[in-house]
Amino acid sequence: MGIVLKQSFRNTIIIYSAFLIGGINTIVFYPRFLGKDFYGMVVFLLSASNLIMPLTAFGIQYTIVKFFSSYKTKREQDIFLSSVLFVPLLIALPLGYFWDYMHDWIMNSLVNEDNKHIKDYTFYIYLVAVACAYFELFYSWTKVQLQTVFGNILKELWNRVVIMILLVAVFFKVFLPKEFVFYLTLAYILRAIVMMGHAFYTYLPKFYFKLPSNYLEIFKYSFYIILAGSAGAILIDIDKVMIPGKDVIEEAAYYSVAVFIGSFIEAPSRAMTQILQPLTSKSLNAFDTKEVESLYKKSSINLFLVGGLFFILVNCGVHELFKLMPDKGYSGGELVVLMISLAKLTSMFLGSNGAIISNSNFYKITMPLAVGSSLFVYYLNTLFYFDMELGTDGLALATLTTIFIFNLIKLWFVNYKFSITPFTPKSFQLFLVIVGIFSMFYFWNFSLPVIKVAHFSITPIVNIVLKSILITIVYVFLILKLKISNEFDKLLQRFYKWQSK
Repeated sequence: MGIVLKQSFRNTIIIYSAFLIGGINTIVFYPRFLGKDFYGMVVFLLSASNLIMPLTAFGIQYTIVKFFSSYKTKREQDIFLSSVLFVPLLIALPLGYFWDYMHDWIMNSLVNEDNKHIKDYTFYIYLVAVACAYFELFYSWTKVQLQTVFGNILKELWNRVVIMILLVAVFFKVFLPKEFVFYLTLAYILRAIVMMGHAFYTYLPKFYFKLPSNYLEIFKYSFYIILAGSAGAILIDIDKVMIPGKDVIEEAAYYSVAVFIGSFIEAPSRAMTQILQPLTSKSLNAFDTKEVESLYKKSSINLFLVGGLFFILVNCGVHELFKLMPDKGYSGGELVVLMISLAKLTSMFLGSNGAIISNSNFYKITMPLAVGSSLFVYYLNTLFYFDMELGTDGLALATLTTIFIFNLIKLWFVNYKFSITPFTPKSFQLFLVIVGIFSMFYFWNFSLPVIKVAHFSITPIVNIVLKSILITIVYVFLILKLKISNEFDKLLQRFYKWQSK
């Protein structure tokens, strides 16, 4: 786990820096500079592009990770990488040619009469999807070389920093809010080009115009993964895409803020998964089941540990956080935050479960699992949001229910096929710590007087900071006292030694 923890730690810092910038954009800049209507439209367009991206990529980003380490010679690896470069175009070119039909379908099926102004922006969905597909291809190119940090900077920080710059430009009237999407799309395209340059710098193959010897197996795997990836994207973004079909577009902005806050806890999972994917694939290709099990257990307890802390911090401070929002429509999303963050926490507990399934000989199960979860969440969204009219709380409940049920299925499947689980003797103790501290602090805040700076109340900020410090001290003390994670103990020891120098 040395290289995992080393790069995961760096990636976690990058991702949380990105979340900090994203938080400023989401909570401060978007509502004040762009406005709830244009913000809602941006949420819809980016979510729609996320639905199309897996189809455009043809699953090639996962195919690179699975097959690269299986080739034993450089020539075989170079032939493989040469052959995957043009695969996304197999979908992207026909999709672009027939985009007028896609535009009509989007406007007639997903958007109600109150949101028809979206019609001028739908082509950006296609451009962002293609740019993201090629970014993911070249990011996987560097992952298999166990170089994830630079790609992670581009994946997590690039867009958020660009968005911040563009929002400030809107504020100073450098360009109009309606031009924001155009410049954001250019940023996505430029990011893909930069990632390509870094990928070729990391590993420049000798290019061959021929197919690998196992091209049928590769195509078969990509076909399954493309369907699984498309269905998986539905689980993540279908709720935001469905909102304009029932409510005004600004509701997408309100919901997106709550989802962003709830998703804050998953940064360690995203960081660790980027290096766990190639390592798990390598262990599976070498038939090293013990190493697979070791990665499974260690990733589970460490992600559950870090995710548990941020789950408590987010939910115990969210009520005060919403007081900082300029529009009352953003408040009242505490329940959405709780359900989304709980869904993320259950996924983090599974550790490398997804990497084991997608990189093993049982990868075919990813398609029925993903398709089943996407159909299930679509049905629940329709039931809770449209039929029962539970509002955006219903969308969050649909997401939580779906993720929880299908995580149980994936947990059972890996145990059935490999006879391994993510459970350790410390898992239940950590669960009790999380539940105990959450119950202790969720309904309590410091009773502080109103503190104003330039007519702006900073009392919620002070409350969040003080409460977070107290929660962190109690949490870390219990983790160390119970010796929950050896890796966490060693990390703190290294930090202490570094501080002592």
